[in-house]
Amino acid sequence: MKPEAVIFDIGNVLIEWNPERFYDTVMDPAERRRMFSEIDLHKMNDAIDKGAPFRETVYETAELYPEWRDMIRLWHDRWIDMASPAIPGSVALLRALRSRRVPVFALTNFGIGSFAFAETQYDFLKEFDRRYVSGHMGVIKPDPRIFDMVQEDCGLPPGSLLFTDDRHDNIAEAERHGWQTHLFEGPEGWAERLVSAGLLSREEARP
Repeated sequence: MKPEAVIFDIGNVLIEWNPERFYDTVMDPAERRRMFSEIDLHKMNDAIDKGAPFRETVYETAELYPEWRDMIRLWHDRWIDMASPAIPGSVALLRALRSRRVPVFALTNFGIGSFAFAETQYDFLKEFDRRYVSGHMGVIKPDPRIFDMVQEDCGLPPGSLLFTDDRHDNIAEAERHGWQTHLFEGPEGWAERLVSAGLLSREEARP
């Protein structure tokens, strides 16, 4: 079935997301590894992605670990340095699909406050036909409920949705829902998938 809509993940598909890389630039990498081993900062971020307030959640976590207080606060204060840069090839493919009038959705684990801030930094985040942001939905991938919510809202047959994400668990859940999928490993492979699906020509998919 030719896809009727294309669904993009955002982190590590349209925008690089690598907190560990950022922290290695502001502290000794060995100390960073120790901090991440002692504190589950990704679990903290999951809470934000489920709708917890951005600054308050980070700062409250920081107060629990005085040794790392200043470093943890950077998760909020310098968040954009973790969520950057944009991935130009993927942005070009998003815009190529839109120029062909292919409906393009976002399905992303993203906090309410952090997404609002990201919109001020990345104009392409406003270019989707529909945006499914976990913080507003109260549930994160790969929970099956978020995929159910997308299906119910968009009203398209599951087999007509083509979804790309960089995480195997999210792809696996989308496949269980009957979606077409592509494991994102770079814009080049994603471009080939869009061409093979009949959504873009090779010329249109070229960076």
